[in-house]
Amino acid sequence: MSDVVRHESPSIAARVGALVVAALVGAVYGAIATVGHRQVLRIGDAVIPWGLVVAIIGIAALLVGIRLVTRGRAITAAAAAGLVVMVAVLTYLPGPGGSVLVVGDLLGTVWSFAPALIAVLVVAWPELPSRARARA
Repeated sequence: MSDVVRHESPSIAARVGALVVAALVGAVYGAIATVGHRQVLRIGDAVIPWGLVVAIIGIAALLVGIRLVTRGRAITAAAAAGLVVMVAVLTYLPGPGGSVLVVGDLLGTVWSFAPALIAVLVVAWPELPSRARARA
């Protein structure tokens, strides 16, 4: 009896479906984080922007997690694209009545650029050799 394990590559429909789901997950997280990034904790005169910190950590965790699980850039790039597009749409397009979700202050500026910067770093990071290849 042979111990050979065959790995079939996923079909094109499965690949496209995974890309679409990843983009939707990124877009949903981008929308939720954009709304929540303005949350602050005030202790006396100190202001702690915990919403921005949690949103940025969440973006990094989401994209790094997808990259580690899928072991590839395509699905991570799809999630990153959905996230960045949603953040850009909610940042630069005014809502009904001219209201905006991202104000033009320091928190808003950091939020406008941080998701794209994190996305580029995670997608462009070189693939590290696996332990199995390193032992061989």
